Amino acid sequence: MTAHIALPAATPTAVFPAKPGWLSLSARFGDEVPAIADRDDLVVTVAPGAGHDAPACFFPDLAAIEVDGIHLPQGVDPATVEPHRVGDRKRYRTAWGLLTHECAHAQHSVWRVPPGAPPGAAAAAILLEESRIEAAQLRRRPQDRYWLRGSATNLILADTRANDPAAAPTMTKQDAAQSAALLLARVDSGVLNRREVARVERVLRGILGDDTLAQLRAIWRTVHRVADDNATAMIEFGRRWCEVLGVDPDQPPPDRGAADPGAQPGSGNGAPSPLAQAIAATAAAILHAAADDPAPTDPVTEAMEARAAEDAARASAVSAAGKTFGTGTSPYVTHITGTRPPTTAERAAARHLARALTTAGVRDRTTTRTTSAIPPGRLRVRGAMTAAAQRAAGAIPTAEPFTRTTRKTVPAPPLRLGIACDVTDSMKEYRKPVASAAWILAHAAHHTDVPATTATVTFGSGRITPITRPGATPARITEFGTGLSGHVIDDAIEALDGALDLSCPNAARLLVVISDGDFEDETREPGQRLLDRLRATGCAVLWLLPDGGPWNRPMDGVTNHTLTDPAATARAIGQAATAALRSTR
Repeated sequence: MTAHIALPAATPTAVFPAKPGWLSLSARFGDEVPAIADRDDLVVTVAPGAGHDAPACFFPDLAAIEVDGIHLPQGVDPATVEPHRVGDRKRYRTAWGLLTHECAHAQHSVWRVPPGAPPGAAAAAILLEESRIEAAQLRRRPQDRYWLRGSATNLILADTRANDPAAAPTMTKQDAAQSAALLLARVDSGVLNRREVARVERVLRGILGDDTLAQLRAIWRTVHRVADDNATAMIEFGRRWCEVLGVDPDQPPPDRGAADPGAQPGSGNGAPSPLAQAIAATAAAILHAAADDPAPTDPVTEAMEARAAEDAARASAVSAAGKTFGTGTSPYVTHITGTRPPTTAERAAARHLARALTTAGVRDRTTTRTTSAIPPGRLRVRGAMTAAAQRAAGAIPTAEPFTRTTRKTVPAPPLRLGIACDVTDSMKEYRKPVASAAWILAHAAHHTDVPATTATVTFGSGRITPITRPGATPARITEFGTGLSGHVIDDAIEALDGALDLSCPNAARLLVVISDGDFEDETREPGQRLLDRLRATGCAVLWLLPDGGPWNRPMDGVTNHTLTDPAATARAIGQAATAALRSTR
């Protein structure tokens, strides 16, 4: 049979893996085989050196499948493989694809070469079997296409030996026909796409001619519909294959690498032939295209991947916050120009906002009504009469005549407020209002009854500067200047998220961005992703735009508010903060 189907006299490979994880891996692969092969008698071995000198092999008489463990990617520990989760299989896609291919052999390679069959016709029939069983597998299980594409490159290179200088395909009709059966036939079976094999198809046309290639294609398309147990039809199509190529079906096929006087120039033992080069290039194209295929998944894997992505994003945010608000921040790389004492109006605004936040944080008391068989509580006459009647009847009383009402005060949810202010030259009118708003918010958070935390950063000129820090109440107002471009909005959002836990849905959260939004693409795109992540967790995002700005371009999905007066910045932020607090339950 083929290199993937062992001969009846073949014995499984004696494999003694050094790692015990290979045994558990083999068992776990074997647990999933019944669903793929529709057989429950198969034994699977996955280990380095298995496969019977092929990437994988099926032993029909022993109902065994072997997969060479070298196809498990580097970095994947066999002990961690969990193939019962569909989403986990993409970590070792090639190995799983090889297993799927051999399961297709186990289910569909039922026919055997009859005794006395012409050797040439039998060899051609066995060659056509490779694409036939994959076509049959995809008709039965279309979802296996992703895995078969993942292993196609390994199978093609192993069967054609295109990377072996001593046995690579030459410019002969026999080698061209074999390559067509292994590559072009997989297009008609539904595994590969025509554009992926375009280069090798051009070379094959040059060797075989259009008419011969069309006749071969007609044969393998018909073979794809042959029944699994129809050995007579398979041998007959093998005979036709030989006749189309002009070879004797009663003679065994020549050994690979044997001289052929009819070969085209470019074969020989020197550099790889154009056919071998085309096969190698096609295999690389298939590998590249298959990497872009959407991988099947499952709810458990999706949840695990989402949790891992969230943990990574959270760790990155904490790291960014440490760099921005930590003690190691350089005092020389900053937007700060000085400080000033707050005015009486600013102190009054802070007290007014603190009262507003306290009011917004007040929640109605919850009322819970319970019943019981004994006091305390209000006695209900109907319940008492029911209990008395039950006792008089000799039954165990189940009535609960006492009713009690419990009222509890609901604590105000915490408030976390982050402000990111653009300090490039187009926002210079907002320097003083934002500095004032940062101080007002920090003091309001300190004096309100609501557990509130605020932080303010400026971004521009490629750096971030903390103006107010989480949990700190500055005595003086910090002033800052403006500079040129370098809108590191992504770093600013990430630093505020890490410092204030804006992505944790356990508080009222508000992110305020004061900018015209005229950012560079290299910072806008990651900034948009960070904003989308915050909004997905329930964090409100308020974007304050300058009135009449010609370059106003806020990010997507935010609440826009145009400031006609820069002095109204603090009031707009305070109103948004109280609204976020009221809407949080």
